[in-house]
Amino acid sequence: MTTPLRSRAAVRRLLEPQILTPADLSMVLLVTEEPADRPMPTVTLAEIPAVMRDAARLGIRSVKLFAESSERDATGKISLAADSLMARAVHACKDTVPDLAVMTETCLCSYTADGVCYLADRNGRPDVPGTMEITSRQAVVHAEAGADIVGPASMVLGTVAGARKALDQSGHDGVSVMPHVIFWSSLYDGFRLTMGATPRAGINREFQINPGRADQFVDTALRMEAVGADMILLEPAQFTADVLATLRSVTRAPLFPFSVSGEYTSMTRTDETGRRDVRLLVELFTMLKRAGASGSVTYAALDIARQLT
Repeated sequence: MTTPLRSRAAVRRLLEPQILTPADLSMVLLVTEEPADRPMPTVTLAEIPAVMRDAARLGIRSVKLFAESSERDATGKISLAADSLMARAVHACKDTVPDLAVMTETCLCSYTADGVCYLADRNGRPDVPGTMEITSRQAVVHAEAGADIVGPASMVLGTVAGARKALDQSGHDGVSVMPHVIFWSSLYDGFRLTMGATPRAGINREFQINPGRADQFVDTALRMEAVGADMILLEPAQFTADVLATLRSVTRAPLFPFSVSGEYTSMTRTDETGRRDVRLLVELFTMLKRAGASGSVTYAALDIARQLT
C-alpha cells in the first residue's frame, strides 16, 4: 500500500509497515573464560543465561557464538574437547532458552598459536586435508553440544562439504551448515584483538575474497550451496549489499549478512547515560532486509531490539 504524501503522522504510522523487527536479528556473543577489558564486549559462561533470557524476552530468535581458547598449539585439537569453551557455551545457551537457534563458528583462528584459520604443513603452507578433517570434527562436537547451525569460517576449500558429511554420518543430519563468505577487510581488527585471532602474516586471510571481486563472492557462495550449505553468512555486512541482492535473485537459500566488529564500533556510540545509539545500524539492517537478507547478525542485537520494541 502506498502511503499518501499528505497524510498525518498517525496515518503514516498506520500504513507504513515495521520493516525491521527483533526477529530479524541474530545476537553475537564473544565468550571468554574470565571477564576481560577488551576492544569488543565479551561474556563469560556465568553471564550467558541472563543475556539469553533478555534476548528471548525482546523477540530475538538466534545467537551466534564465538569462543576464545586460552590454549593454543599447531594442531588446534583443543577445539575438539567435549568440555571446550565453545561446547560449554552452547550448553549454557540451550539449557537457558532451548527454542533460540544457536549458531557456532568452526574455525581454527582462536586455537592456533599464529592466529590463522587453517592448519599448516611442515613448509608453512595450508594443510587443506588436515583443516577439513579438524573443522569437520568441530562441527560434530558443536552439534553434540546442541548447536543448531555450524559455521565453517576459514573459507578453505572443502570445509563445507566436510562439515555436511561429518554431521550426516554422525546422526546430526538435522543440524544446518552456514558457511562464512568473506571479503577481506580491516573491519575485523576489534574481533581479532578481543579473541586473540590476529594472523601474524598480516590483516588479510589467504582464503578471503578481494573486495573488488563481487563475481568471485557470488560464485563462492553458490559453490558452497552446491556442496551442502543450507544458508550463507555474508561479511562484512556493510559491504555486501550488492552481492546480497545478486544472490537473492539466484538462490532461495537464507542469506545472513554479518555486521562485524568494526561496524559495531564505528556505527554506534554511547551517550552520557551509557545508552548506545544504534540508529545507523537500524538503517543498515533495514536496507539489507530490503535487499533480500533473511536476517542480520550483529553485536548490537540487544540494543537494537530494545529500540524497536
